[in-house]
Amino acid sequence: QVQLVESGGGSVQAGGSLRLSCAASTYTYSTHCMGWFRQVPGKEREWVSDINNNGRTRYADSVKGRFTISKDNAKSTLFLEMNSLIPEDTAVYYCAYRIGLCSTRMSQISTWGQGTQVTVSS
Repeated sequence: QVQLVESGGGSVQAGGSLRLSCAASTYTYSTHCMGWFRQVPGKEREWVSDINNNGRTRYADSVKGRFTISKDNAKSTLFLEMNSLIPEDTAVYYCAYRIGLCSTRMSQISTWGQGTQVTVSS
């Protein structure tokens, strides 16, 4: 069972940057996907970005051009570099791991991190 531990959230002013990290206990499955979702109170968790085991990346339209996802396979760590942050990016960000191909659906995620708060003030 993969375990995920996130870090790097915090508060920043609009236009600023933050970098989230997600340490995975292991990459057990050769075919897997890791990514980020975010959630604000009263709303459904939404997909932000993901990267598959071949390094292919995808982004939600709302973050494209501002966020960059990457991973360090040697350290089993996933990153999300967030630039040009806007107040609408304020949310709890969750690291996600899926056995198999990538999916934007919450119901198909195998393992979640505990979440880290990102707050962007105007």
